[in-house]
Amino acid sequence: MGKISKKRKEALAKVDSEKLYSLSEAAALVKEVTYTKFDASVDLDVKLGVDPRQANQMVRGVASLPHGTGKNVRVLVMCTPDKEEEAKAAGADHVGLDEYIEKIQGGWVDVDVIITQPSVMGKLGRLGRILGPRNLMPNPKSGTVTMDIGKAVQEVKAGKIDFKVDKTGIIHSSIGKSSFDADKINDNAVEFIQTLHRLKPSAAKGTYFQSITISSTMSPGIKVDVSSIAGL
Repeated sequence: MGKISKKRKEALAKVDSEKLYSLSEAAALVKEVTYTKFDASVDLDVKLGVDPRQANQMVRGVASLPHGTGKNVRVLVMCTPDKEEEAKAAGADHVGLDEYIEKIQGGWVDVDVIITQPSVMGKLGRLGRILGPRNLMPNPKSGTVTMDIGKAVQEVKAGKIDFKVDKTGIIHSSIGKSSFDADKINDNAVEFIQTLHRLKPSAAKGTYFQSITISSTMSPGIKVDVSSIAGL
C-alpha cells in the first residue's frame, strides 16, 4: 500500500466519514479538502434506487448547470454544408462531415461532445462501436441530434451536460471546478439533483436517492444529507 501524503492526511482529517453534511456544508468543505495543484473537477456520485436493467427504470437526461462546468468543452458538429456556418458562429470547435467520419474511423476522438442533425445519423451508424463506449454517440434525448445546431452548440458550451445511470444504479457527473465559489458549486449541485428528481421513473420503488457524495479530484468523498436539498 502506498504511503499517504501529508496533504492527503490533512484532507482526510477534515472529513467525518460517518457524518451526513448539508449540501451547502459539503460544497464549502470540498474546497477545503482539495489539495491538487491544478484546478480539480468537482464531482457528484448519486446512487439511485433503480434497476437499470429494466427499460422502464433507466434514468438518462440533460441538465443545464447555472454556472457551467468550468471546462472548455470541445464540440464537433457533423452536419451538411448548409449548417456549417451556423455551427461555426455558435462556437463549435470542429465542423464537417465525411472528413470527420474518416478521422474517427482512424481513431481520432479528441472531442467532448458531438452534435449532428437527423438526416446525418445514418452515416454515423458505422461509428457506434467507437463512439458508443465513450458516450459520444449523438442522441435525440440528450439534444445532440437536432436541426437547431446553433442553439445546441451554445447550450453545451454554456454548461449543458448529458448523464446516464450506470449498470450499478449510480450516476457520476462533474458539476464544476474547485476554483468555483462554494455557492456556485451548491447551485450547480442543486440543479443537477433536482433534474434527477424530475426524471424519477414511475416504476422505481422504495427510496429513490439512496446516497449522494461530493468530491473533487483525489479528495475524500463527502456524504450529503438528501433531506438538506429543497424540493426533494
